Amino acid sequence: MSSDTLAMSFPASSITQVAAGALIAAVHTAAARIGFTATVAVTDPGGHLKAFDRADDAPFLTAEVAVDKAWTSASFLTPTHAWNNYLADPSIAPLGGHPRLMAVGGGYPIIDNGQCVGGLGVSGGSYEQDQQAAEETLAALGFQVPTR
Repeated sequence: MSSDTLAMSFPASSITQVAAGALIAAVHTAAARIGFTATVAVTDPGGHLKAFDRADDAPFLTAEVAVDKAWTSASFLTPTHAWNNYLADPSIAPLGGHPRLMAVGGGYPIIDNGQCVGGLGVSGGSYEQDQQAAEETLAALGFQVPTR
């Protein structure tokens, strides 16, 4: 038998409310520069909503889409745009039926010092615009931008 002790838990980090608010403000700034109005969702690493804001003229469906993008990216530690290729694989395709899985660009895990601290979901523009606003925001605030 090994002399190692059985680890019963591990410390987990989560994005702070201040950082979540900063992400939301920065996404709105990026979206305005890019040319669209955004809805922004930030979750903790478990996919639970931490902060949310929908621009006054953003379509109402963007609210659910932004939350699901944040949830999807935090759940799998993968940007949402990567899911288009994943779902082409017949062994993964059944996940496409999950009601919260969002395979559209604009969702990213929030990575701080190599650890996922939450998820970011941006909706309101084209998938390219959502993705660009999210990437610019994460980079500007010093978070890692996953590429896969």
